[in-house]
Amino acid sequence: MSMSHRHVASRGPREWNDAQRAEIETILAKYPTKQAAIMPVLWLAQDSFEWLDLDVMRLIGRTLELPPSQVHAVASFYTMFKKVPTGRFVIDVCQTLSCQLVGADAIIAHLERVLEVDESGDSKDGLFTLHKVECLASCGSGPMMQVNEHFYEFLTTDMVDQILAAYRGTNPPNTPHPQASTWQWNRSAS
Repeated sequence: MSMSHRHVASRGPREWNDAQRAEIETILAKYPTKQAAIMPVLWLAQDSFEWLDLDVMRLIGRTLELPPSQVHAVASFYTMFKKVPTGRFVIDVCQTLSCQLVGADAIIAHLERVLEVDESGDSKDGLFTLHKVECLASCGSGPMMQVNEHFYEFLTTDMVDQILAAYRGTNPPNTPHPQASTWQWNRSAS
């Protein structure tokens, strides 16, 4: 499922509000050049405007003194930046081999079925957008998915149903913690 085939018209010129400008000044103070702050400014823009259309990328370019094409190149390289509208909750499911070997395909099929996603990955209710992605850096704890910025590991279909129910309700699930502390490591010398 990829959203790259969807094209959305411009929403019109964008400007930062006073709070956003203050946040940008705080961000810029942490970097040696304006251009070096592109990633946190992209995050701020996405949080502020929900997704990064061309007008938002132009605003970032003006702010950081970069051509919009460079902002677009960075935003397009990273899958966590949304270039089209999505559901409120973006679900990325790892489909790398290590996750496939422990059941990622079943998790993806289950999500597609229960969310009733369309060809762009959007759920019927518009609340979720589902993506199949490569490696989410949790190879030892698959199958796993990320909902916005929260990781869920060692998934079963029952766990997925509980997670979705919590996001659909008024109380999203508690922030999960990586499961690395539960891994069993064989530290014996060979």
